[in-house]
Amino acid sequence: MMRIRPVAAARKLSRGLFEQLAEQIKSGRLAPGERLPTEQELTRAARVSRTVVREAVAALRAEGLVVTRQGVGAFVSAMPQQAPFRIDPERMQSLDEILNVMELRLGVEIESAGLAAERATKPQLRAIGAALEAMDAAARGGKSAVDEDLELHRAIAEATGNPEFARFLQFIGRHLIPRRIVTGLPESMGGRSAYLEIIQEEHRRIFEAIRGRDAKAAREAMRRHLTRSLERYRRLAGERPQAA
Repeated sequence: MMRIRPVAAARKLSRGLFEQLAEQIKSGRLAPGERLPTEQELTRAARVSRTVVREAVAALRAEGLVVTRQGVGAFVSAMPQQAPFRIDPERMQSLDEILNVMELRLGVEIESAGLAAERATKPQLRAIGAALEAMDAAARGGKSAVDEDLELHRAIAEATGNPEFARFLQFIGRHLIPRRIVTGLPESMGGRSAYLEIIQEEHRRIFEAIRGRDAKAAREAMRRHLTRSLERYRRLAGERPQAA
């Protein structure tokens, strides 16, 4: 039998309720096709507002765990175990979790660079070059260049001619470039300017290989860039295991 406990105020309320309901579904206590308690019932059981309940149900729907029927309610999905893969931003609070995403990137972006070298159109090559220049300008202006870095990798993904590569990068989003949530790395490498120059040199090698239509060199340059990024974060993790 399902039981919902009051949600502790120390954490985000909708997240706490989401986790409880997700556990009930995944454990089978709420069976496929079964109707969730009503909004009023959940509000009373968890001692939260209707807004919190709605946010939790929306999160369950985004995970593929429930389907909603207007005017009827929310029901457990027929196959909740096949919920779509996603990276939870709230879990990305430690360097270990960041490193896991960085490793995931290796398998996708190395091939992305190789396909871009083989398939990129002239406009797509110009877009990659423009993104590289934009990152240079941001670095000169003393910025972190996170957005420009994202745009460079997105432009390479677009140049594969396969929209799924770009969709994957959009899905991962800002987890691609963890500099914004990791502190200490630029400082440990001589400051932001020196750190960005190292990254930019790696980016230039990727771009030159793609522009030269050398798929093997492009894959190797991307592998080197991402592997070195992993090494940099691992080194920081060794110095300070939990940085966020």
